[in-house]
Amino acid sequence: MTKKVLIVVTNADKLSDGTQTGVWLEEFAVPFIIFRDTGYEITVASINGGKAPIDEASLSCSNPMEWDEAAKFLENTEKLSEVDYENHDVIFFPGGHGPMFDIAENELVGKVVSHFYNTGKPTSAVCHGPAGLLKAKRTDGEPIVKGKRVTSFTNEEEEIVKRREVVPFLLQSKLEKFGAEFTQLKPWAEHVVVDDNLITGQNPASAIAVAEKVIERLNQIG
Repeated sequence: MTKKVLIVVTNADKLSDGTQTGVWLEEFAVPFIIFRDTGYEITVASINGGKAPIDEASLSCSNPMEWDEAAKFLENTEKLSEVDYENHDVIFFPGGHGPMFDIAENELVGKVVSHFYNTGKPTSAVCHGPAGLLKAKRTDGEPIVKGKRVTSFTNEEEEIVKRREVVPFLLQSKLEKFGAEFTQLKPWAEHVVVDDNLITGQNPASAIAVAEKVIERLNQIG
């Protein structure tokens, strides 16, 4: 049977200082294309449905044309509450700073992610996407990241891009607070961590490897 991937993206379009933000295009487009070319069926959803904003900083004339094709799927996303998420085989959260403002605190996202994690399905995210893991609980009520090796956009990288003061929290610090064993490499290095069915990537450079690890995991579980 064709595997089904649920990609959950942000609707948030502004940082706390009003600076434009949204989905980091590379982190959405690269895994989207890899999943599509593998033959997976893809659902792109967001909390509100409709348009998912693209972070303007991720747009460049040097971006591959294939990314433009993938970006069209952000124009009219499905509403997460209307998605039959239990009928999907993997969940994936791209980054961009947007998820820090809506996905991180959403109870439905927590419920959905808890389902994927607790049923052994690949639960994956890259960069700021792991904000989508924060509300999810194991069957014992503990955060799914507790005691797990994970990564995300690091505090150091947040300092470098000068966003530390305009995000609601530091993602690395929050994951560590929830008991995660946070791992990182130097800023902008490709870094992906797999711990059981949790698959997380540090930054945009890690998007390809996250998608590849998802496929590898799906092939393992059949």
